[in-house]
Amino acid sequence: MANLSPQAKMYLEAFAEMPLLESLEPQAVRDLFAQAPPVEVELAPLARIEDRRIPVGDDAEITLRVYTPEGQGPFNLFVYYHGGGWVIGDLETVDACCRMIANKTGRVVVSVDYRLSPEYKFPVPLEDSYAALEWVSEHAAEINGNASNIVVGGDSAGGNLAAVVSMLSRDRKGPSIAAQVLIYPVTDLSYDSKSYEEFQVGYGLNKDLMIWFGNYYINNPGEARDQYVAPLLAEDLSNLPPAFLVTAECDVLRDEGMAYAKRLKDAGVRVESTCQAGLIHAFFTNMAVFPDQIKETISSFNSFLSEIEQGASRV
Repeated sequence: MANLSPQAKMYLEAFAEMPLLESLEPQAVRDLFAQAPPVEVELAPLARIEDRRIPVGDDAEITLRVYTPEGQGPFNLFVYYHGGGWVIGDLETVDACCRMIANKTGRVVVSVDYRLSPEYKFPVPLEDSYAALEWVSEHAAEINGNASNIVVGGDSAGGNLAAVVSMLSRDRKGPSIAAQVLIYPVTDLSYDSKSYEEFQVGYGLNKDLMIWFGNYYINNPGEARDQYVAPLLAEDLSNLPPAFLVTAECDVLRDEGMAYAKRLKDAGVRVESTCQAGLIHAFFTNMAVFPDQIKETISSFNSFLSEIEQGASRV
């Protein structure tokens, strides 16, 4: 196997004991994860955590979980979209890392429980994610937030949603976004990069599982080339927020993440990118296995966000 960290090897050994997720129906996979026994992890101290219900399209509602750090505020904001291939994942799967983001960055973090596929296919999860951004912008004062400094971010499919929400907000002249934090984001549904070939089996998120996720998200094969599904294929990536992009060395999504960082740079967007050596997909939301790597990643993107703020204050 590749040059895996000891923690990644341990994670993959446990993952290999599970049934092939792509052989199951979506609800069965959700149930499988829900039945896993709770694991004790470090929970960063915060002033307050609360859930809010907000309206979205077609008379529906979704839940936002608001993490408020200690201090006076108003605080800058971070809207977070969880991963899970648009099919699995929820507020609980990213709870520990969202707590840590709020604690380490001093931002109010708003975690978004967008509706999942295949019950709600593209563009519903995306529109829910955009509606959450609009709500945070319009109701920032209610959550002791600063509407003039909103960062969007997420992991995997959530990184995809953060990237595409940034495009939507530009295209719709929506809320201003200060920066985007994209953690091993899905940027393409072609499944044909070198990293897909290199890590297609045995590294957690294998090629067949990613195809399983993608097929449940889109309504037809043609949508795989829609820029709001596959932002790597967008013709115009100019005038987007500064981006901090994280990839994992041993991840099928590595190359498309790096390619997206390059395309953003080529379009004149300020980008900082890092590839985490020896790590695998999903490390960022597994506090029990990768606490030090998660802290390091948060510290890195917080430094980037601080530089962006300092640059804006000098303008």
